[in-house]
Amino acid sequence: MESTYLPVINKNASRIGLGTWAIGGWMWGGSVEQESIDTIVKAIDLGVNLIDTAPVYGFGFSEEVVGKALKKINNRSEIVISTKCGLEWKDGKVFRNASRERINKEVEDSLRRLQTDYIDIYYVHWPDALVSLEETGEAMYDLFKSGKILSIGVSNFNTDQMLEFGSHSPIHFSQPPYNLFEREIEKEELPYCLENNIFVMTYGAICRGLLSGKLNIKSTFKGDDLRKSDPKFREPRFSQYLDAVNNLNRFAGERYGKTVAELAIKWILQNGVSIALLGARTPDQLNIFKNLSEWKISSGDLKRIDDIIKENIKDPVGPEFMAPPIRKEKVVKK
Repeated sequence: MESTYLPVINKNASRIGLGTWAIGGWMWGGSVEQESIDTIVKAIDLGVNLIDTAPVYGFGFSEEVVGKALKKINNRSEIVISTKCGLEWKDGKVFRNASRERINKEVEDSLRRLQTDYIDIYYVHWPDALVSLEETGEAMYDLFKSGKILSIGVSNFNTDQMLEFGSHSPIHFSQPPYNLFEREIEKEELPYCLENNIFVMTYGAICRGLLSGKLNIKSTFKGDDLRKSDPKFREPRFSQYLDAVNNLNRFAGERYGKTVAELAIKWILQNGVSIALLGARTPDQLNIFKNLSEWKISSGDLKRIDDIIKENIKDPVGPEFMAPPIRKEKVVKK
């Protein structure tokens, strides 16, 4: 497993991190606790030492599962835990709240669920238009100085928001969505982070399973599955994306003896990204982690990958649908 050194927390981290959104169950059709714990333990056995979670993943369930897995493996000092703040939920509905009061409450809740006394990387999950970035940034910086969090990150921030936040707090990490089909950060956010020594840890590596190579035109999604609201999974776009996946899978097999999922993750790691998060909720989904080192996509093949996508997808869409709503009213300070 490839690793990268993270100086602000003085740890080496695997360049593939385990994303635990699906482990939370909510928006992914449910989850089984013991199976989820086994998944985390197996990922660590495979050399993955970065686990990413958030309070909103299953409304606390994902963090609790990560905490139980940490207790089971009993090597906390070797593990990099990243979690987030700035989202609140009520009656199953999620909205943004990055106020100081909310952040201070969330960090204590996360520490309790994770059964740890510090968080390696702490992200503001989404920018909150009703709370100043000054208030949010200063709240995060105070937590950093207290030692409860070892580094500060922002997720889903654009460059203007990072500039403003950065005038009130250091930014050590950025976590945007990024994959072969969702490349908006290449225009501004990724260059900005590289120029300003901000580590980039991306999520959505296989685009909610679309790049797994396991879906087909008859695939259906039940219950609260997030993909029911993703325009990519609706016709006529779904057929276009599946055609691209099938052609990429054929290309990956012919050129490298790899699958489209392996190609998709390797592609991310060759594009200026420090760490790519890969979601899994069952141990068998981790087999892909074994096949990501000791090979590289050539520059000519990188161009061919772009061509395949353009040839097949005539009406691309980004990840905008995932953005949680902004509150209608500002937080009333007590």
